[in-house]
Amino acid sequence: MSPLDHLVIVGPGRAGLSLGYALVQAEAVLNLIVCGRRAEPPTHPLFTQGLAEYCFGLVRPQAGTAAVFLAVPDAVIPEMAHALAGLGPAPEGCAAFHLSGALSTEVLAPLHSRGYAIGSFHPLQALAHPVTGAERLPGSWVAVTGAPEAVGVARRIAAALGSPVLAVPESRRPLYHAAAVMASNFLPPLLDAASRLLERAGVPYEDALPALLPLVRGTLENIAERGVEGAVTGPVPRGYVETVGLHLRALEDTDRRL
Repeated sequence: MSPLDHLVIVGPGRAGLSLGYALVQAEAVLNLIVCGRRAEPPTHPLFTQGLAEYCFGLVRPQAGTAAVFLAVPDAVIPEMAHALAGLGPAPEGCAAFHLSGALSTEVLAPLHSRGYAIGSFHPLQALAHPVTGAERLPGSWVAVTGAPEAVGVARRIAAALGSPVLAVPESRRPLYHAAAVMASNFLPPLLDAASRLLERAGVPYEDALPALLPLVRGTLENIAERGVEGAVTGPVPRGYVETVGLHLRALEDTDRRL
């Protein structure tokens, strides 16, 4: 598959830089422009190694640009869509995407009126850092919604990353995103609670989380190999009611409810 000639990412945050860096490393784009609201670019390999151009403020996409990604917070997407639309008509064949998991493409309506094929491109991955996020993107699933032309561009970009595509209807994006949040964001507070219990059991604070992480990784591997039901171990599937009772009696109210 030939690389994309030009790509623009608006927003040099974790998601935007992760996506841009992953695409550059995959040799999927020849020219990458990242637009930001600060005069100087963030410290990132894209800029320190000269892999991408940084622009202060918005720029009108040049001819041959395949896609523009609005990698900004959800609340800012409508504002950015209006601002980009104000720069002029879309280059021929250019798509515009937001990276929100929950929002529909309606927030990009100003860009549609300027000739952009609009869509959403949401990697189903936890992008906690703009460098390691790029390492985790290849092979991660991507939820895609939008006009047929935009979906075609999105599939091409996903294919460059080796990422399977989830086609999510506009009306069901909130459900999709709730599933993503449940699978990812519930885990850190759960491990925090487990770490607190280990501390109460006498385990030093600095050992609590490192002791739990191999257990968590093993559980995830078991889920991948055996499915959710087949990966459940411990007292519950074995019917050890008294063991569960011991747990409940040892826990404080908040942890007992959890």
